[in-house]
Amino acid sequence: MAKLGVNIDHVATIRQARGGIEPDPVAAAAIAELAGADGITIHLREDRRHIQDRDLKLLRQTVKTKLNLEMAATDEMVGIALSVKPDMVTLVPEKRQELTTEGGLDVRINMQGLAEVVERLQDGGIIVSLFIDSDPDQVKASSKVGADYIEIHTGSFAEATEWKRMVTELERIENVVKLGSKLGLGINAGHGLNYTNIKKVAAIGGIEEFNIGHAIVSRAVLMGLDRAVRDMVDLIKYA
Repeated sequence: MAKLGVNIDHVATIRQARGGIEPDPVAAAAIAELAGADGITIHLREDRRHIQDRDLKLLRQTVKTKLNLEMAATDEMVGIALSVKPDMVTLVPEKRQELTTEGGLDVRINMQGLAEVVERLQDGGIIVSLFIDSDPDQVKASSKVGADYIEIHTGSFAEATEWKRMVTELERIENVVKLGSKLGLGINAGHGLNYTNIKKVAAIGGIEEFNIGHAIVSRAVLMGLDRAVRDMVDLIKYA
């Protein structure tokens, strides 16, 4: 059965809107784990717009399941990761102007640089995943640079409004899952997944973990975080 990693970035977004101490991402992580989350995901961005360095350090001390750190492949972030030692690092592209991550890494055009970052993190005992679009060439490149996992960017599927395009995007995801498995890569997926579309992706099979944040935090505002996490766990479980 696929697992659920809960991204708590937007709990920090709400906190940063007022510059105070509430709501606390560390408390949110604990509630999510108690509600059945298999892991906690955070993105420490270079501009620190939501998650802060202190959050990362406290979460490393308190998360009991798995801590997945999303980050850019920069020297600063690699140094932080090697110091804090999350269970997994997911390398993502990052642009200052974007509201959220807009697409996958282009592994093909930066294979040497990414291979060096992957090796440094792995030498530090950290599992490394690359966030990529559902493109077979990116899967092959991810394997060549030595990644342990890929995380499939599901945004194109999530944004599809026409049935034909939705089916096409699902087929692309399924083909990438098969290829990644063949190459020995672990496979996660995320971006834009919500309580309506998760069932279609989870039904594909072969995906180890779904990382979902915005939809869960949005529902939590209205229904509470415990209920929001439990509802998503059930949807994945019975897909």
